[in-house]
Amino acid sequence: MATLVSWGCFFMTSCENDPKRIDALTRNVVMKEEATKVEAWLSQDGIMKAKLTSPLMLRVAADTPYVEFPNTLHVDFYDSTSVINSWLDAHYAKYFEAMGKVYLKDSVVVITNKGDTLRSPDLWWDQNTKMFYTDKYAIYHGIGKAITGGKGLEATQDLNSVIFHYPTGTVEVSSSGFPAN
Repeated sequence: MATLVSWGCFFMTSCENDPKRIDALTRNVVMKEEATKVEAWLSQDGIMKAKLTSPLMLRVAADTPYVEFPNTLHVDFYDSTSVINSWLDAHYAKYFEAMGKVYLKDSVVVITNKGDTLRSPDLWWDQNTKMFYTDKYAIYHGIGKAITGGKGLEATQDLNSVIFHYPTGTVEVSSSGFPAN
């Protein structure tokens, strides 16, 4: 009986766990890679699609891996003949590689070589569909038109098609710009 009691005492005292030690063993560790003065060229099927520049890039290996640009981002987009057809500037960007999407925020500006301009405090870019979208306020200025969107828009990367969900503002279009009835 004494042996049984001593074994019971052994198990009861040896099962104690230190919470700090458990936390240290089970804590998620997020790995970060850092690069400065980044210049990256993006191509698909050997065709130049974009050139990205940023003073700082952080690649974060979290549950959902992402690449973060916390100190501004500039991207030049190229057409099929490798000519810049639009460019983008943002103070912050976060690229979700697995989804092919980039979240842009803080003074986001997209400008085409025709002079069309899209501004928003918050914008998403889908790499696969080449579309910009947001549910936030946005302003679009084009040749002969200025549209201020109240909330939400979808636009092609070259800004040839800009659709506001709740548009406000002034649109100037010549009479020849309307389809004939």
